[in-house]
Amino acid sequence: MAVAAYTLAVVLDLFCLYLGYCFLFRPASAAAGYGVPADPSGDAGAFLTVKGLRDGALGLVGLALLVFAGARPEAWFMLCVAVVPLADTLIVLRHGGTKATAFGIHFATAVVVLISAALLFML
Repeated sequence: MAVAAYTLAVVLDLFCLYLGYCFLFRPASAAAGYGVPADPSGDAGAFLTVKGLRDGALGLVGLALLVFAGARPEAWFMLCVAVVPLADTLIVLRHGGTKATAFGIHFATAVVVLISAALLFML
């Protein structure tokens, strides 16, 4: 179980880093994948950069906690940051995105993050 818990946590943290990279360096396609397309050359450019930095920072903090503090702090971190994909679900729904994207990507991510937290708490 420890291998599964650590692997899932690392994959989720690395995924956050990847999302950060995408929003910083490929913002138009990242925004479309998020479910609410935005033009990075227009007013949305700053917000896409903020999202990229937020996601990247969450990934770095998660990896640092896992490496330097251990499973229990990472579990608390995962529990707390599950709010982000839950909020993303509502944002996509509220701004005209599809239910498939809101629930199939964002809500599903929140569930996986909560599963990761539960697995880490069990160690």
